Amino acid sequence: MTPRLLRTAVATALALGALGLTHPARATSSDGVHTVRVPDGDPHERSLAPRPSEPFSLIGLTWDDPDAALGGTAEVRTRSRESGAWSAWHSLETDVRTPELGSDRDRPGVRGSTQPLWTGPSDGFQVRVSGDRLPAGLRVELVDPEAGSDAVHTAVVEPDDIGPGTAGPLAAERPAVTSRSAWGADESLVKDPPTYTGDTQAMFVHHTAGTNDYACSASASIVRGVFLYHVQSNGWNDIGYHFLVDKCGTVFEGRAGGIDKPVLGAHAYGFNTNTSSVSVLGDYSTAATNAAVRASVAKVAAWKLGLYAIDPTGTVVLTSGADNGKYKLGQKGTFHRISGHRDGYPTACPGQNLYDDLPEIRTLAANAGKSAAPAAEPLGPSAEDEDAGQDAGEDASEDEDAGQGVLGR
Repeated sequence: MTPRLLRTAVATALALGALGLTHPARATSSDGVHTVRVPDGDPHERSLAPRPSEPFSLIGLTWDDPDAALGGTAEVRTRSRESGAWSAWHSLETDVRTPELGSDRDRPGVRGSTQPLWTGPSDGFQVRVSGDRLPAGLRVELVDPEAGSDAVHTAVVEPDDIGPGTAGPLAAERPAVTSRSAWGADESLVKDPPTYTGDTQAMFVHHTAGTNDYACSASASIVRGVFLYHVQSNGWNDIGYHFLVDKCGTVFEGRAGGIDKPVLGAHAYGFNTNTSSVSVLGDYSTAATNAAVRASVAKVAAWKLGLYAIDPTGTVVLTSGADNGKYKLGQKGTFHRISGHRDGYPTACPGQNLYDDLPEIRTLAANAGKSAAPAAEPLGPSAEDEDAGQDAGEDASEDEDAGQGVLGR
């Protein structure tokens, strides 16, 4: 190295050190996920100083014991790749639990975790964690949903191999659903075949938490990021949710195995059996929903429950499969057929605003089942769906690609 280059390198290192932007140690990466270990030490407080990183758009924390709770708070702030500006501190939701049964629990390398946070394109981060007794093996998970050749979503329309299900008196029209291939699921990461349970008896409504400040044209990337976090960071077999909905009302296929099949999910600890799930992208503790979100959640629930001739405004008795902090193992509870995650688990999910909308969503779902009639399979979103996104105040020209690659209506 020439004297000039040496002086430049030393000056750069000193500048980074002065800003606290030190390079992390023991960083590893795999399939779009870059991990950084948080050094063990104080059992009550851990932190990482501001530092540059590999590109990422989603961040979370994981730890070794999948059954351990964080028991405290976890906060992150990130640096924008576009502006170089640092964000404010954001709290990570810590109420994630490893599923009580199935391949998601039995797989080697399953880890405890927080909910992930969508940050948009970023290249630096800072972390601080505190609690009564922090779990061992804390590490930061930096997810880049654009990494790898399989991460680019395409506008492929899946073959119509999904039948209408059991037609009952409450059968509703199948909503348009963006397929896994359309949002870019890397199927090579899903090692085990799906597990099927008994008939779907209820739908749990979730939110992904994190931010509402995203363009709907980025929704496929967000779904892909959640998939990578669940599989590569949590160590689960597949994405936990059955369906996801963005703020423009676009519906995405979640866990593989057939959207009309009773696939065992990883979404409601203690009540994953005989239930399905739909998660709305965003934090609805802070934001209100819109008509497009409510309509899409209702359509998904009406169709899924209608396959089993279930009234979406009714109730059902479910039995807990785990001690989850709200229900004991084997304890029975009465649930709405369309329930919030918090009804079965001690969590704020799906946020107070979305939870308050559930009565309206149940009514919308009931009405969807009354007037349903067979419809031809379209190649893309209908004009009605596009209008819903416009009514929600979104830029339709920016987001018109979000509904491509549908499974059908």
